[in-house]
Amino acid sequence: MTLLAADIGNSHTSLGLLDGDEVTDDWRVATDERRTADEWAVLVRGLLGDRDADVDGVAVCATVPAVLHEWRDMLARHFGDVRAVVVEPGVRTGIPVLTDHPREVGADRIVNSLAAATLHGGPAIVVDFGTATTFDVVNARGQYVGGAICAGIEISLDALGRRGAQLRKVELVRPRSVIARNTVEALQSGMIFGVAAQVEGLVARMVAELGEDPGDVAVIATGHLAPLLLDDCHCFTVHAPWLTLQGLRMVFERNS
Repeated sequence: MTLLAADIGNSHTSLGLLDGDEVTDDWRVATDERRTADEWAVLVRGLLGDRDADVDGVAVCATVPAVLHEWRDMLARHFGDVRAVVVEPGVRTGIPVLTDHPREVGADRIVNSLAAATLHGGPAIVVDFGTATTFDVVNARGQYVGGAICAGIEISLDALGRRGAQLRKVELVRPRSVIARNTVEALQSGMIFGVAAQVEGLVARMVAELGEDPGDVAVIATGHLAPLLLDDCHCFTVHAPWLTLQGLRMVFERNS
């Protein structure tokens, strides 16, 4: 079957077509809370093109309630004959959530953890580089035990450009060296190498708190900004760009 998977984040929405386990097509668009259900339908059908008729199911997770509301309307009106699953409380995911308030955990984080536990086994740590940089931890039993949330790379860079009187927005690329010789590269060094050190430090603390041998823990990088950190973050064992989309497929299959 062909599944349309949609991960609606605060800044971007990632969409993909999956044929079984394989992501055959993918797109990333801006998440705009002003976009109506009909506008989403035009956008999605435009991306699908002649593959529109091939879609047998839709799986959605979202962190933006207003956008999810429009997606529900869009699915009912424009994809009414297609089976749809929205990841929310009450939907079977197959991964126990052992936090103080399970309903507060973002759907995308649950989906990522499910995919990590299924594809790589536990213990595992997923680092998702998006609007926020999130850390999600799965123990050896395949249970979600918690994580951490940090400001995302783009948000941090944007805040410096807005709040620093003599600072400005710069291109988010790896600079020549850690010790920068100009303001542009100093900002880039702080973002790239600073975040790399932050990730390595948090991952090391999480592994220690789990009481596991570091070599036994899968550390998975995902999210559209992950490629910026892969060469400078030495804690990663796997780069899984489609982890969320694959997790959505797993949830869809459990609820179909």
